[in-house]
Amino acid sequence: MTEQSLLEQLVEALRCMPGIGRKSAQRIAHQLLQRNRDGAKHLSEIMAEAMEKIGHCERCRTFTENKLCHHCENPKRDDSMICVVENPSDVDAIEEANYRGRYFVLLGHLSPLDGIGPDDLGLDEFQKTLENDELKEVILATNTTVEGEATAHFISEMVKAHGKQVSRIAHGVPMGGELEYVNSITIAHALDGRKAI
Repeated sequence: MTEQSLLEQLVEALRCMPGIGRKSAQRIAHQLLQRNRDGAKHLSEIMAEAMEKIGHCERCRTFTENKLCHHCENPKRDDSMICVVENPSDVDAIEEANYRGRYFVLLGHLSPLDGIGPDDLGLDEFQKTLENDELKEVILATNTTVEGEATAHFISEMVKAHGKQVSRIAHGVPMGGELEYVNSITIAHALDGRKAI
């Protein structure tokens, strides 16, 4: 068996990213080698440093270089509410909507078929968060997949057991969307979540 060339190893390494197949990895490798070697060197240095220094916030579990992320360090955040999300990227999305409460990042969702249970999502840590007297409401912002819904249901039962208010983000027709192009399940969620005006 012949040893892989460095170019082949580079292509294979690039394939670790989501959505990058063999052809895309080849194009990226060729672009970096042909047109942007300085950029590639900088990328490799930053990647190595990021993998070494970025961990998880001790409080909310999002990515950070410090013990606490900048959201958790901010004393102006509202301690009476916490938003539960699946991934650190979800925190970024919710921040764009001007949410000012706290977060808890699950780093996944319940998936018994994949062997992912409550302990894998840090729900033992979340249980301790629920004991905080300042906390009044938990907002569940897991994805609308079967696993996301199951995770939301499981967590809602935990929250109710602590006597805290629990809510689920609304699902429905996106702003600027036209009903004729929206699927029936989304329309059903929109009808179920309707509110008086």
